[in-house]
Amino acid sequence: MENLKPLSRLFSGRFRIVALVLVAYLAINSLVRLGLLAFNGDWSLLSPGHLLPIVAIGFLFDLAAACWWLPPFALIAAFWPDGPRSRRTLLITLGVLSGLTFALWSFVAASEFVFWNEFASRFNFIAVDYLIYTREVIGNIRESYDLRPLFAGIGAVVLVMLALAWRHIKRAVEPAGMPWLSRLGRLTVFLLLPAISFFAVDARYKEYGDHAQATQLAGNGHYEFWHAFRTNEIDYAQFYKTESTERIYKILRSEFEHIGPQRFTDKSPLAVERDITGRGPEQRLNVVLMTVESLSAEFLSAFGNKHQLTPRLDQLANEGMLFTRLYATGTRTVRGLEAVTLSIPPTPGNSIVKRPDNDRLYTLGEVFADHGYEPLYVYGGYGYFDNMNAFFGGNGYTVIDRTAIPKEAIHMENIWGVADEDLFTLALAELDQRAAAGKPFFAHLMTTSNHRPFTYPDGRVDIPSGKSREGAVKYTDWAIGDFIDRARSKPWFANTVFVILADHTASGRGKTDLPVEQFRIPLIVYSPGHIAPRRIDTLASQIDVAPTVLALLNFSYRSHFFGHDIIADGPRHQRAFLANYQTVGYLEDDILVELRPQRRWRLVDPVSGAELPPSERGEHLLEEAVSYYEGASEAYRSGILRRP
Repeated sequence: MENLKPLSRLFSGRFRIVALVLVAYLAINSLVRLGLLAFNGDWSLLSPGHLLPIVAIGFLFDLAAACWWLPPFALIAAFWPDGPRSRRTLLITLGVLSGLTFALWSFVAASEFVFWNEFASRFNFIAVDYLIYTREVIGNIRESYDLRPLFAGIGAVVLVMLALAWRHIKRAVEPAGMPWLSRLGRLTVFLLLPAISFFAVDARYKEYGDHAQATQLAGNGHYEFWHAFRTNEIDYAQFYKTESTERIYKILRSEFEHIGPQRFTDKSPLAVERDITGRGPEQRLNVVLMTVESLSAEFLSAFGNKHQLTPRLDQLANEGMLFTRLYATGTRTVRGLEAVTLSIPPTPGNSIVKRPDNDRLYTLGEVFADHGYEPLYVYGGYGYFDNMNAFFGGNGYTVIDRTAIPKEAIHMENIWGVADEDLFTLALAELDQRAAAGKPFFAHLMTTSNHRPFTYPDGRVDIPSGKSREGAVKYTDWAIGDFIDRARSKPWFANTVFVILADHTASGRGKTDLPVEQFRIPLIVYSPGHIAPRRIDTLASQIDVAPTVLALLNFSYRSHFFGHDIIADGPRHQRAFLANYQTVGYLEDDILVELRPQRRWRLVDPVSGAELPPSERGEHLLEEAVSYYEGASEAYRSGILRRP
């Protein structure tokens, strides 16, 4: 007990309020951690090997984060004057400040459950990004959840916490009875604690194992948010395993030489720059590329789904070309847009769509423009979201978003955008205009309906609007089928290729950072009279979509793409790229290479998620992974991906 006396003196007198705040913070965050564990539903985490580290490491992060909440209360304790009137004012002040603090903690706790439900993660740089788009995020929460019980629950929690704390608040209001020097000494300690916690606690402490959810639970939401705020942009060369520039250049060129003879550009600083020659006469067909919100492969009957959610997509898959082993590069829309448009691996940190200096890049749209097409980007939401207007507009696309749709023409809209059928109506009108002018078109459409709150017009499908993801999937499928039916009546339909794929999957959850099957998405190429029905079982990635589409049209062009044609080149080099926040991966059949910050890496069995022992083949794949990711990061950073 003698050892605790200095600590008890530190929190004596009016500084009892600081002790109260500290205990309350530790208690509520411990409850949040246990609540998230139960909400996650993986009961294997209750084993001592997981639960004890989760609780112990979590307590350390909670303590570090708590230090940042103590100084305001310590300042009041140190400088508030004595006297009967001032004590009454102090009681009110501490009561209000404590209530507001408890309310904020409770709101953040509720937000953590919402965020976990969407991303299976504590706050990360996605949460930081969403601060920019408060309209969409708050609107999505309002449309997805009944906030009345939520705020009522927060209010009830605050009242309970105040009731439990009131006696201690009243004791803290008692006369200070403490010399000024003693007050200032205690205040100095509480002002120094945030700085000490900042330098003493490292985000890596929670990574005690390889179970992704366990390491997330061991963190602290407040700490994770500010850590993400400080590390939103990640310099690959500074934080990840690297190779020499000469070695990267050589490996990247050998990667493409592996699939066949290449015509690399002499003395190009970009290792992958090469001239592609069409394999036959150029086909000047229109192309409509649809990236569909959150369309996991598991929703389609073609991939084993038994609930008949996607009858129209399944029909298109049977009548067109279906790619069965395509993987998304990330877990967000901007990652999918980046991969399909730029054909580049998902470099750590933010997508290039959201980074500075992302204009005048070599894109899929630019290749079409060089062949006399007008590239269009048509989006059902507001294009300012996720920087889409700036990115596509700065790269030569004509951007058309929901502002182009008259209000009376909208069947339904939510915070993310108009119903998919209204997006497709807008697209049809725009395509009719281009076709009437006699100019071929390349149109990239981005849907929004398969996103929480899952609302859509009544009467379209047999699942009520706003009830479930399954209903939204079924509606999106209906809308795509309706779009194809309406397009079929157009004179330009016979000369058009429809490319349908997901921007990402509906969930990236798993025991590992990169649960491979949770990244699997469909790719369907449909063009009666031009594309024969066929299944392609080659392992590939979203970055391979652009080269594959261009190859189907027999286009010749100078390529700056890191992807390759899945059909002709893919079988000779099957690989895929995946990323989740800070972990990036490189998959070749039975080995997944994970690259992580602090130059860490590991080899993983993509089926079981178990770590694999080092091997000669693993070392070779590690070199390939580093070359792709470091090469892509350096190409963007140095500006060589930009046109003159």
